[in-house]
Amino acid sequence: MKSTKPIGIIIGTVVLIIIILMFGLPLYNVWQQEMAGKAEMAKAEQNRKILIEEARARLEAEKLNAQAEIERAKGMAEAMKLENGTLNTTYNQYLFIRTLEKLADKGDLPQIIYMPAEGLVPVLDVNHTKKSVQPVE
Repeated sequence: MKSTKPIGIIIGTVVLIIIILMFGLPLYNVWQQEMAGKAEMAKAEQNRKILIEEARARLEAEKLNAQAEIERAKGMAEAMKLENGTLNTTYNQYLFIRTLEKLADKGDLPQIIYMPAEGLVPVLDVNHTKKSVQPVE
């Protein structure tokens, strides 16, 4: 008779654990899904904030680029006033070099051929862009 008492306690404990698990597991699953949903919402909110900040940064950059372009135009107008509306050869060379720098930054620099003339007038050979230069024999 002594052996029935510990077996009864073991069976009672197992039944109690099963009952707790029957009610506890569904509640845990609901809680787990709720937490996963909250995590997804927090992640979506953070991604939205990141996109907004990136858009603000792009807007600020565009505003600054526009201001720089305005200042560049003012400088050009002032230079034109100083030269009385005429452009000299040195200024033309400056503008040409500046244009070449912009093309080089974009990777669209054409082959340049200098013609032996006054001021070495450059001729752009746009048909040979990004081709290797062949030696002249």
